[in-house]
Amino acid sequence: MRQTSFRRRALSLVGIAAAVTLTLTSCSSAPADDKGNAGAETVETVNIGISQFVQHPALDAAAEGFKQAFIDAGYVDGETVIFDLQNANGEQSTAVTIAQSFATSDDDLVLAIATPAAQAAAQAIADKPVLFTAVTDAVSAELVDSNEKPGANVTGTVDAVPADALKTQLELIKEINPDAKTVGIVYASGEVNSEVQVKAAEEVAKELGLEIVTKTVTTANDIAQATEALGDVDAIYVPTDNMVVSGIASLVQVAEKAQIPVIGAEPGTVEGGAVATYGIDYTKLGKQTGEMAIRILEGADPAMTPVETPSELSYVVNVEAAKRMGVEIPQEILDQATVVKG
Repeated sequence: MRQTSFRRRALSLVGIAAAVTLTLTSCSSAPADDKGNAGAETVETVNIGISQFVQHPALDAAAEGFKQAFIDAGYVDGETVIFDLQNANGEQSTAVTIAQSFATSDDDLVLAIATPAAQAAAQAIADKPVLFTAVTDAVSAELVDSNEKPGANVTGTVDAVPADALKTQLELIKEINPDAKTVGIVYASGEVNSEVQVKAAEEVAKELGLEIVTKTVTTANDIAQATEALGDVDAIYVPTDNMVVSGIASLVQVAEKAQIPVIGAEPGTVEGGAVATYGIDYTKLGKQTGEMAIRILEGADPAMTPVETPSELSYVVNVEAAKRMGVEIPQEILDQATVVKG
């Protein structure tokens, strides 16, 4: 088993699965009546802690999709399933505190949304299943040993788009502006998921004759200045960077003033003012994660439950944003878009 900088969770995975299965299948009976008849059985409540790194449309959608999977499976929110949603507001130290509190709680399972929250949960929690979603690369983030065999109590879903989908996203730039040569990317220097995406974008950009120009930020307050520092780029690409997406309004404001089109990696960015994307539906990704969680709560071993990838991608466009940035979305893209934001 590969060593990582995180403390490997020393636990009996069989024990975890058995304990969780017992939680779900065991029922407490009411006292027998005076004739010796057994009382009615009552169903145990499942408790789930949710650590969301920051609030923005994509992560909010993932949380809602996760909950919906339980409702669709017959659970009753507030009765047979209790969700304890905690938000770190983009602060890693808060994510660590949340993870530590979940580690000592009575929760049956923990969901971590976004890479920093997942890293905190994986490090702190050893005796209960931890699922993650909206993570770009679970191996690089040292959450699992491999996507095929996670190896401990942590597994989940990733939001990294396949290379062909990333190519489609960058091709949108050429379709909107055929003369485009340079693409700017602003990302948080502390987010491993963003570093992975920028590297992938640089490789794909070469195939398309595009040059990537990057600027990093350490706080959301730096986003506007970093966007301006990109200079005279022909377009801006926004990866699924939690800090930048949560502060997308600052980036969009600069782009609109400079008449630079913004292409996003996911629909939430388009809702926030980007022109278009070919990306993931985070509600569906969250639901996919919830379905995994239910299987694990029913006895599946997280150590042997492969990390899953998005099952569906689609075009999303924002016509009004395109007008404000001085570009026109080709009719061919409009015809394929599943959602057109006014």
